[in-house]
Amino acid sequence: MSTYARRHSFDWRGFITPGVKQLILICTGVFVVQTLAEMFGGFAARAWINSWFGLVALGPIPALRIWQPFTYIFLHADILHLLLNMLWLWMFGRELELVWGKRRFLNFFFLCGVGAGLIEIVVKTIPMLWGHEPSVTPTIGASGAIFGILMANAVLFPDRRVWLFPLPVTIPMRPYVAVIGAIEFFFTLGAGGDKVAHVCHLGGMLVAYLYLRRGSFFYSVRNTVTDWQHQRNRRRFQVYMNKHRKEPPSGPDNWVN
Repeated sequence: MSTYARRHSFDWRGFITPGVKQLILICTGVFVVQTLAEMFGGFAARAWINSWFGLVALGPIPALRIWQPFTYIFLHADILHLLLNMLWLWMFGRELELVWGKRRFLNFFFLCGVGAGLIEIVVKTIPMLWGHEPSVTPTIGASGAIFGILMANAVLFPDRRVWLFPLPVTIPMRPYVAVIGAIEFFFTLGAGGDKVAHVCHLGGMLVAYLYLRRGSFFYSVRNTVTDWQHQRNRRRFQVYMNKHRKEPPSGPDNWVN
């Protein structure tokens, strides 16, 4: 009697969701382009990419680089910056996409990313009120959108346990995100002295909170759009059914039970 070895195939659909996979592939592809540009064009080529497609305070207005609040999300400073962001995106974005679906997850990702970028612009241009020039250092990275995903996890999965690597300790998601938000606020005050866009991180968390908080403006807009989409799909379905409706046969013998 022959025995057959059972073959186990790895299912990527259970490991990574479609929306998260697309975002990781795009960010990785853009980083490869950044790296190649620096290899063949030097640091000036990479700086040009960051200044044109990164988020500069006066870039969208008055320079009319209106694509910057979108494109800055996909740029990263180095391989460690990319790996950490993609790791967090996979860890916390996968479960969110499983609950919401691909379309709503991607919409939320870009809402948080673009919203965080706009808040970053506002904060950087405030010194102009006192006659100071705003910072010309480009902001790059998907961290604003990812911190929005963290906030969504805290709202939707508050009791989910998070491992505090490398410590053998787990804590619920809500206090975990609260501590991260407090740390980001601490560094925003200038105590850290680093070059990380902490305002952008807090902006992503704020946009996510306003989007998910019941009774907020974003929450009302979201529900209004959802209701409109539901009514539109319902009308389309009714039109389709009216076009394909068939009259029942005249004879009772032709009915099928």
